[in-house]
Amino acid sequence: MVDTEISTDFNGALVIDTSFFAGRMLALDQINADQPLILKELDWAEQEPLPSLSPPCPSWRQDVSLDCKFSPEDTQAHAWTTYYYDLLQCTLQQEGLPETVDRTKEPRTGFSSGDVTICILGSPTSYLSVLLEGSSQCPGNMLLCLSPSWLAKVPSEQHPGESSLLVSKAVSFELGGRTCLDEFSPPRRVTYFMGSFGPCKEHGQSAGELARDLDCPTGGSGELARLLEDKLLTRQLLDQRAQVGVPPTLAFTFKRLRPLRDVTTERSVRMVELSGKEGQENLIQEEIEAFLQGSAMEPYSQVVVKPSGWRWSGAHAVTFHAKVEQAAMLQAVLALLETLEEEESALLEAFIPTARLTQPESPNSTSPSSTSPRPDLAIRICTVVCRSWGDQPLLSQVVCGVGRADKPLKHQAMVPQSLESGLRQQGMTDEAQLAAIRAQVKHKAEAAMTAFLEMEAGLSVEQRGGRWAQTDVIGVDFLLTSSEQVLQLMALEMNSQLCLETCALFESMGQAVGMPAGKSSRPLVETMLRRTQCHLMEGKHVLVIGAGGVSKKFVWEAARAYGLKIHLVESDPNHFASQLVQTFIHYDTTEHKRDEEHAQRLVALVRERGLHLDGCLSYWDDCMVLTALVCEQLGLRCSPVAAMRVAKQKSRTHQHLLRRRKEAPLGWASEALYAVPCCHLESHADVERAARHLSFPGVMKLEYGAGAVGVKLVEDVQQCHLHFEKISRDLREDTDHPGIGLGWGNAMLLMEYVSGTEHDVDIVIYDGRMLAAFVSDNGPTRVPHFTETAASMPTCLAPDREAQLVRAAYQCCLGCGLTNGVFNVELKLTASGPKLIEINPRMGGFYLRDWIQEIYGVDIMLASVMVACGVPPLLPAHTQPRTHLVGVMCVVSQHLKALKSTASVETLQALHERGIIRLNLLEDELVAREYEEPYCNVACASPSRREACLKLLGVCQVLGIDSPHYPVTHFLSHFK
Repeated sequence: MVDTEISTDFNGALVIDTSFFAGRMLALDQINADQPLILKELDWAEQEPLPSLSPPCPSWRQDVSLDCKFSPEDTQAHAWTTYYYDLLQCTLQQEGLPETVDRTKEPRTGFSSGDVTICILGSPTSYLSVLLEGSSQCPGNMLLCLSPSWLAKVPSEQHPGESSLLVSKAVSFELGGRTCLDEFSPPRRVTYFMGSFGPCKEHGQSAGELARDLDCPTGGSGELARLLEDKLLTRQLLDQRAQVGVPPTLAFTFKRLRPLRDVTTERSVRMVELSGKEGQENLIQEEIEAFLQGSAMEPYSQVVVKPSGWRWSGAHAVTFHAKVEQAAMLQAVLALLETLEEEESALLEAFIPTARLTQPESPNSTSPSSTSPRPDLAIRICTVVCRSWGDQPLLSQVVCGVGRADKPLKHQAMVPQSLESGLRQQGMTDEAQLAAIRAQVKHKAEAAMTAFLEMEAGLSVEQRGGRWAQTDVIGVDFLLTSSEQVLQLMALEMNSQLCLETCALFESMGQAVGMPAGKSSRPLVETMLRRTQCHLMEGKHVLVIGAGGVSKKFVWEAARAYGLKIHLVESDPNHFASQLVQTFIHYDTTEHKRDEEHAQRLVALVRERGLHLDGCLSYWDDCMVLTALVCEQLGLRCSPVAAMRVAKQKSRTHQHLLRRRKEAPLGWASEALYAVPCCHLESHADVERAARHLSFPGVMKLEYGAGAVGVKLVEDVQQCHLHFEKISRDLREDTDHPGIGLGWGNAMLLMEYVSGTEHDVDIVIYDGRMLAAFVSDNGPTRVPHFTETAASMPTCLAPDREAQLVRAAYQCCLGCGLTNGVFNVELKLTASGPKLIEINPRMGGFYLRDWIQEIYGVDIMLASVMVACGVPPLLPAHTQPRTHLVGVMCVVSQHLKALKSTASVETLQALHERGIIRLNLLEDELVAREYEEPYCNVACASPSRREACLKLLGVCQVLGIDSPHYPVTHFLSHFK
């Protein structure tokens, strides 16, 4: 094998010896000049004859009911519907999946407007992987429509000027790849719509027309498809916004698309606006000459001429020319201009030679004559990028196609393979080099989608095709080329479906040899489900009891963003949240020993105000039992009052679980295994009695406390008495330290000390079913008061140990009767397994909601509202983390000087906005207290945990957070 010199420059580009590259290769978009200029429709009802299927003699039933009684089809439209049904059966057969079952004789009923209904109108080959992936998370709710006649638009009842989309017939995708042809009576209301958004002459309504101005989310629209499929527009976005290399391009157009009208600077793309089709020959000729003589074209010897516009997606109207053939180029451009509509363009672009690594020689070859001739090969890199949480792009799949360089290499004509396989075949075997190329592909593909989403965000509702219309997935094609000893990626185009189809084909082929499926579709399905659930929750009326402090400010901001109608009950009449909610109800709930009385009065207030509530919940520890009482009287979903009482009182939690030692189901470990011996303390006599029954060292804490206030390690009974006396004197009522549970009294407990690493499990449970669980790691606490210092997510535990924590958290919740809600379970992991510290019967506090959303794209705040409203959250079961977060707590006693200077709130917020740190502000005042709680959390993100730790340590040293008395290095020592 010939060695190839490859290294990396300071910008991350790969530097290579170009003697191993061919200098002459055909462009990947080349199509022979003798092929006719044909307009190919974007939708499936094309003018050409129906394609043939394989096998020609189908083995599936042909007597299925494909007609729609509400909207009959003509003969040609019905022929296409039949073709796509047969194509679905053929595709299912090739995937090893069963034939579709016809259930239309018994129409399905019982669906409500609150049910998830994700509908796709398009070809089975384009969306099969999406439907199969989606059916694993919401079986029966992923629908494929094979004809527009199966759908109908009706005026929206809730949003005047918009339309609801109803589906009366569809192919339903169930678990395990099972499919059924169903009719719905009455028709189901669609909650998310996606399809092939293009013109369709044969069918009365295209997917683009159906998608316009819907009252539900759509993963695109006809208007957005016009932009995405326009090569000139996307090339400008790639060139100017994404800073991604594109071929030098000269564009002639009669009228710029709206997003291009403000473009004034030129980089690799020059636009020439023509005043008409007549009398432009001299101007065009001058522009062509100047373009060819420019410095950007010096390295290239050939030119491509092609049309740009959504009508031309996939059209066979591309020609190539030698650089010296200016007359032929001129005629090709003039011929194209005659066929163009107003906002379409004719493009001239450089014919980019493809980089070719020297292929390895046969080990048995002894002379050049014994080696078979090898053709020059081209590599087309195909990527799928999805819109993820927070409108962030996420690369979901990369494949490539390899073909002869002297023939076109189109999506439909290439057999996809992994990027690494394609590069290895060409002689690149170094793993670091392969990883560097993949990193470049990820960066540039995501930058491309960012550019498109930024452009899209600047469009009006009308220009997007509706209030809910947005682009959720794109494909980006790249060419691997070289320039001045640097291996570079050149972006060829963006597209709406081609890359998704190619990547789905790659995964389909891989299933036969055990490769994982669904990678390219999984982020898209997560986006579909997330947008669907946001749509279902819009306008819900929710009663929230207890506003909490500044650390809960995100609740009100998020509720407004989700369109929730929040009716807040709060004791403080001047609370800042009073201005951020739909209704503010001032009611003093601080004396929680009277919660039954409070519940009756609150229910009366709700009824007096005529509030029609969909749900009721609380994010504040003190108010959880009161919330359960209110839900019980209003008939709203919540865990039982008795369960909330068990979870609220810490010693009662453990004693309850210990009593269930013999009640565990067969095959399950008893919840008692996770409980720790403890005793309730209300007097010094209780201390003496507890000391006789428990082993030391022990931990004393407030029975109803929060935030580790009043927690202390005790070595003997004397220390127990001293700490009990101090707490009894210092913390008597809620005004002594608001927000830590003193409204329930200041009783304490003593529990045996458990050694091990500390972890949080935030768990979502609906009707007793665990829907999701997220594990985080805590660093060593500051003894003797066990205040939190540092945290890391995702967990660094081995999968089996993580599974132990999740199962323990789930069993402890169920064992206490917590069957509906989002709960935060604190545990320690010992050598023999998990041990429970306590259950917080509400969503995790501090930074946890923010971190889970950033790492996994799941909003546990929204999940908690959904559970309260009786809407089961659809959460990804095995989402891969998108980053690693490691954070450290800042406390006033250790960081007052830094927080007033080097680490001031203004400095921290500025660093947060620049993406250097992730800041969660937990208090709004710099007040030193004996019983303190964290002031803020400062975190750093990175693709690896080690890098995140190093970044955080550096930040803490610069800001003055790290010190001998607050050793951040020690606090991060558990995260390995």
